Amino acid sequence: MPRTATEHDIPELVRLRALLFDDLGDFFNPANAGDDWRAVLAQVFRRKLTEPDCRILVVDGDAGLAACGIGTIEQWFPGPHSRNGRIGHVIGVVTDPSYRRRGHSRAIMLGLLDWFRDRDAVRVDLTTSHEAEPLYRRLGFSDHPDPLLCWKP
Repeated sequence: MPRTATEHDIPELVRLRALLFDDLGDFFNPANAGDDWRAVLAQVFRRKLTEPDCRILVVDGDAGLAACGIGTIEQWFPGPHSRNGRIGHVIGVVTDPSYRRRGHSRAIMLGLLDWFRDRDAVRVDLTTSHEAEPLYRRLGFSDHPDPLLCWKP
């Protein structure tokens, strides 16, 4: 069963995020990245744990965390397609390889979706791996209407 992360979980959250980047390839984990990003990530986790528009859910394992998932809500500008402009984002649902195929990601996602509903998000976006896409589609996610482009300075 997922629970809300605490400051005590930060080292494990950093470990799980690193596992995620290992699986995503060179764009997300360039060879020249170094390890200093981990200390910055720990600082961001420490701050985000106290912010009302961020929810970090975890599942405990035997000797650390089995899985985690992050939800955030941003205030965008309202429009006819977004009555209040509150857009949710799912960031980095990841399960330790030794705990996969046990329903942890699904449980985390259901908890995050309830949290988004309770905070009146009008839409929730996520980026998925090919392996996780069937889970998200079963939970009601569909293709995004906007083409996604990015710029990296």
